[in-house]
Amino acid sequence: MVAPERDATRVNERIRVREVRVIGADGEQLGVMTPEDALVIARDGGLDLVEVAANSRPPVCRIMDYGKYKYEQKKKNASKKSHSATLKEVKLRPGTDQHDLNFKLNNARKFLMEGDKVKVTVMFRGREVVHTYRGRAQLDSVLAQLGPIAKLESSPRMEGRFMSMILVADREAVAEAKRAAEEGAKASSEPEQEADSAAESPAES
Repeated sequence: MVAPERDATRVNERIRVREVRVIGADGEQLGVMTPEDALVIARDGGLDLVEVAANSRPPVCRIMDYGKYKYEQKKKNASKKSHSATLKEVKLRPGTDQHDLNFKLNNARKFLMEGDKVKVTVMFRGREVVHTYRGRAQLDSVLAQLGPIAKLESSPRMEGRFMSMILVADREAVAEAKRAAEEGAKASSEPEQEADSAAESPAES
């Protein structure tokens, strides 16, 4: 028998620290107070006091309907798990130039980052089919340029006048790429915030 999953979130009387920083139900900052005082405010509104940032000093708590919050989180997690990889296709020609190739690579990268599989197909016309090595070189180039986020599920093979391979996402590499993108976005926003703050500050006389 599998033991039920224990909810590690501290709620209401389970919050046993000296003081907490409280965020109201509408997102307003209510300041620092004891958990007991915060719980009184939550109870007055028929809501719960939920610890949302235990590692902050002091810990941050939010006033909310915890039952509704858990339901929404469960529904969101179920939606993520239900996402099944679909097969997307990117079509190329042996003579596709780098500009068009970059556009198609961006599409393939987007599909992989979303957890989908990507079928990359090189289409041959007329006598191009006698130069299949060009198609193989094109597919090898695609795999190399997509970098670590892509893995081969099906190696290149000919099907009539088409040469195709199927790529799947490397989950660890995708997670790392997303994490790096988030950190980069955060880092780039900090100088802008500092500049805005400096612009708003009155000049010293």
